[in-house]
Amino acid sequence: METIEVVAAIIRKGDRVFATQRGYGEWKDWWEWPGGKVEPGETHEQALVREISEELDTEINIDKYLYTVEWDYPKFHLTMHCYICSLLSEALHLNEHEAARWLTADTLGSVKWLPADDILLPLIEKELKNAASQSPTISPR
Repeated sequence: METIEVVAAIIRKGDRVFATQRGYGEWKDWWEWPGGKVEPGETHEQALVREISEELDTEINIDKYLYTVEWDYPKFHLTMHCYICSLLSEALHLNEHEAARWLTADTLGSVKWLPADDILLPLIEKELKNAASQSPTISPR
């Protein structure tokens, strides 16, 4: 079975993450984390920066490694290296996806995720809840 190695960006902004909906292929209309294939000679980080630039016309900062998913699809084995990222620019343009949403920990399950992406939801929910608990609270005067 062929192995495909990809990288994925879990782009976080406060208590939300950015999810994209595929607009093509066998998995059209399913939701995923943006990213793509690692090209020969690229590090995972280089591939992720390039893929997000190509797919979303934006720049990211790679904040930390999250997890590597190993998943068998019917026609190939997927190795997906996932990173928590933040935006360096507020501009986002969908070049390959048909839709996108900012999701909170409570709304992560509101879309139909690709199987390999879906297994990350508990980790991402934990990340979002940790981020929310660490944000400063402002007391009214």
